[in-house]
Amino acid sequence: MTDSSGKRAPQTIAIDGPAAAGKSSVARRVADRLGYLVFDTGVLYRAATLLSLRHGVSNDDAGALAQVIEEHTIDVVARPGSETGYAVLIDGADVSEAIRSPQVASSVSPVSAHAEVRHALMPPQRRIAARGRVVMVGRDIGTVILPDADLKIYLDASAEARARRRFRERLSRGEPADFEEILETVQARDAVDAGRAVAPLRAAADAVVVNTDDCDLDGVVEHILALVDRWPDRLTTGGGRAPCGAPLPETGAGSLGEGRT
Repeated sequence: MTDSSGKRAPQTIAIDGPAAAGKSSVARRVADRLGYLVFDTGVLYRAATLLSLRHGVSNDDAGALAQVIEEHTIDVVARPGSETGYAVLIDGADVSEAIRSPQVASSVSPVSAHAEVRHALMPPQRRIAARGRVVMVGRDIGTVILPDADLKIYLDASAEARARRRFRERLSRGEPADFEEILETVQARDAVDAGRAVAPLRAAADAVVVNTDDCDLDGVVEHILALVDRWPDRLTTGGGRAPCGAPLPETGAGSLGEGRT
């Protein structure tokens, strides 16, 4: 598919990265600028958790959780003008508010930890992506869910930078905040995400790794849009490092695989 200028545009954009890297905020703005659906895949796990609560399925029963997911249709559709830009549906009914309940929030972590649940939610994620014109956000989109995504972005930042962002966010909302405590939480989450047996957090080999330490939200959005605009070149299809705040390599260049860990 091409844009209004006749240039090809990536139809599936995967944005992965560690906790507090700003993925959701960046994805919403990028999708809005492109006229794409923004799809934070975490809402599917919330929808699955809502189903488990409604059907009385234990958080520990991986098989039953997977079965109840497969018995229902979970979908995400665009809703322009809403706070998130999308609506979450279960069997056609809007559950966008219900999945944000305290009960769901307190149960989503153990539900999402099961490999069976992650497997059961793979088909709806891929079905939504297959429609095209979507920006998908998560931690294993480019590596597991959409290994063939047109453009893969891995948003990264130091634990200290991410903790500072969370610290400022809480203060701006008038909430109590302790920087050292937030930093410890971010570091602990990193260790869990990187060390889990199922879909550990890592950048796909062909992802563009964007470190955001030196950019604000607007800067990161513009940086990613610049990558979208130059797709498909060597960097945006083969991967490499493109730190925000630094000039992008010349078109056709790119540090394929350099410095990967």
